[in-house]
Amino acid sequence: MKRHILSFTLLVMSMTSINTYAQKHDFANWERYAKANIELGAPAADERRVVLMGNSITDGWPKARPQFFTDNHLIGRGISGQTSYQFLLRFREDVVNLQPKVVVINYGTNDIAENTGAYNEDLTFGNVCCMVDIARANGIKVILASCLPAAGFGWNPNITDAMPKVRSLNARVKNYAEAQGIPYVDYFSAMVTADGAALRSDYALDNPAIHPNETGYKVMETLLLPVIEQVRSEE
Repeated sequence: MKRHILSFTLLVMSMTSINTYAQKHDFANWERYAKANIELGAPAADERRVVLMGNSITDGWPKARPQFFTDNHLIGRGISGQTSYQFLLRFREDVVNLQPKVVVINYGTNDIAENTGAYNEDLTFGNVCCMVDIARANGIKVILASCLPAAGFGWNPNITDAMPKVRSLNARVKNYAEAQGIPYVDYFSAMVTADGAALRSDYALDNPAIHPNETGYKVMETLLLPVIEQVRSEE
């Protein structure tokens, strides 16, 4: 009898510990931009606000190239390490509620790196489609930007087939964008090595090459900004 009571007590303690962790765990990291979103407020009457949604590649951009964001009135809402599942959860708080004219969505790297579970292209693609649907339902125009080249991930060396997965996801999203009349910015083709195996080292901050350095971001800017300006000008 005492043994059963002890086992039950340990089970309750274990469940309490799990529930406490679950209650404190902010999977989408809503707090990251909560204060900034409040301070930003509603757009001015003549403001054509643009939000960039993404992972660490987007997160690091305003830090590496702050003038690009200031000069072009862009708002960065990237969070390092996040997957498309987390983007989707915080899409209302960090995009819709900011009332932008345009959202730029850069997807996929951390999904393929399996940051929040096994990679499933169908589900990642579905998350991208859901974000597009939510944006359009709220009168927000969408720009889709390709996943950057990635030969592998230092934090998950078990992923040995990253590039085929990147290529497949990019092709699928590009075809979807064309079918839906959505502008698509192809960072991948401009930043991949000549042999098609990785992100160019002269554009990369790290090794293995995942994150752009300042030169890499400048390449991305030359591709993205004309598309933003074109979409901004459309009524």
